Amino acid sequence: MSSTDRVLVLNAGSSSLKFGVYPAEAEAGAVLRGEVAAIGRRPSLRLTKGGDGQRGDAVISGDEPDHAAVLNRLLPWLRGCLDGELVAAGHRVVHGGTQFAEPTRIDDATLEALHGLAPLAPGHQPHNLAPVEAIRREMPRLPQIACFDTAFHRSQPDVAQRFALPRAYHDAGIRRFGFHGLSYESIAAQLPTQLGAGADGRVVVAHLGHGASMTALHERRSIATTMGFTALDGLPMAKRCGALDPGVILYLSQQQGMGMDDIADVLHNRSGLLGVSGESDDVADLLQSTSQSAREALELFTYSAARAVGSLTAALEGLDALVFTAGIGENAPAIREALAARLGWLGANLDDDANNRSATRIDATDSRLPLLVLHTDEEAVIAEATRRLAVSG
Repeated sequence: MSSTDRVLVLNAGSSSLKFGVYPAEAEAGAVLRGEVAAIGRRPSLRLTKGGDGQRGDAVISGDEPDHAAVLNRLLPWLRGCLDGELVAAGHRVVHGGTQFAEPTRIDDATLEALHGLAPLAPGHQPHNLAPVEAIRREMPRLPQIACFDTAFHRSQPDVAQRFALPRAYHDAGIRRFGFHGLSYESIAAQLPTQLGAGADGRVVVAHLGHGASMTALHERRSIATTMGFTALDGLPMAKRCGALDPGVILYLSQQQGMGMDDIADVLHNRSGLLGVSGESDDVADLLQSTSQSAREALELFTYSAARAVGSLTAALEGLDALVFTAGIGENAPAIREALAARLGWLGANLDDDANNRSATRIDATDSRLPLLVLHTDEEAVIAEATRRLAVSG
């Protein structure tokens, strides 16, 4: 193993591909990071760390129709940027089901099992696996590691994972899995630095982004979370509905005559902030809007988040700290302010200046509840697991 050998990390979304290149031998940060956005429309590459911007801009022509085509152009360029060799690749995979509770080396059987979980995360799993397939074609001997968003939540007690359905369904794998686990693992690793001995206390982490969820941590392990069997559950999101009376689905099918594909489209793509506002799925746009529907969408978002904090506090039997992370959590002071205002009963009191600066600590000196803003780094979590399984192991 050479000091110039590298590990590639790929985090594929529905229309994007984040990537990072990390040293293979040390727990060090990325030497190169970037993102290809607008896949399926007109892809473009943006380098966020290292590399040659001019070379990077020229890699993606804008005509690539899908993730596989993007990878076919990106991989040779990445390899040309390095002074060493790629020795492994790590991937974010949203759903690990009941079978995968920790990072796993990908072989034929693993890949087949992961494709079998696609119906549980149709907007994520196929995109997560497209880069795996592309690398297997281009670099068939390169070790690849799958890191799962569901795995972090497998520490939850059985009661937190169970639905009140006949036992046979639970035994068949229908349970609360939870998601965003790589993000929560990243935050859990930072808590000792930020909270000292309080890191192992009762902490709620609010991962607020295009997809949004919250998780209750005790001893930095997942105790309960808002998402369930799929990533539709829990908080209202950019386009997803969040928690919904299942009777609504029965009504739409039986009384409105809607087919399952149309209902799925409503729940996944036409609900959430977009559906309520009728304007946008972007919090930044809605905060700038003067319409009543935009205000109602944001109010529903913060109201639902406050209710979720109350539920998770009950699961923890108290609350010692609240952490904001992800795109909205890290970058939208107005959302943090609105949520904190609803949590005054828990002792939350913002420092307005710190909040507006998105400082790490945003609680006022008289706040009984510590309030933090922490950057989540899913790619670093994947890089470490890949080093451990494919390089050191």
